[in-house]
Formats: sequence, C-alpha cells, structure tokens
Amino acid sequence: MSKREKLVQRFLAMPRDFAWQELVVMLAGFGYELSSSGATSGSRVKFLHETLPPIILHKPHPTPVLKRYQMEQIAEILRNEGLL
Repeated sequence: MSKREKLVQRFLAMPRDFAWQELVVMLAGFGYELSSSGATSGSRVKFLHETLPPIILHKPHPTPVLKRYQMEQIAEILRNEGLL
C-alpha cells in the first residue's frame, strides 16, 4: 500500500487528529490544488481542481486539526465525485 493510499485510509477512519497538512497532501493526490486567495481571505480556503467543483472550508485554528464535520463534508464531496 502506498503512502497516499495509507493517508486516504487514515482519513476514512475519521481520526480525531487528522491534520491540515495531511488534508493538503491527500487532496493534492486527487488533483486538487490549494488556492491562494490573498491576504484578505482570512481562514477561508479553496482547493481547486481542473474539472471538479472546488472544496471550500475554513482552515482550522488555533490547532491544525480538522473538525469531524469538516472531514465528513470532504468525504461526501470526494464520494460524490467518484474519488473515494
């Protein structure tokens, strides 16, 4: 099993400590790219893909750990697009 597959399996297990950087790496494996919206965008970020709809969410802070509802929303989007 590759590192990417292990990361996806970890994500699907919905751990309480799934970090922001892990999400960035995982989505990059699906072809998503983190969009830099500028200094005024605040904590709201977009992950863009050439053919799929964007994923928009708040970057977690003060800790880099994703909330459960964020992970569930991302999983639903990726399932709807046939990536999971």
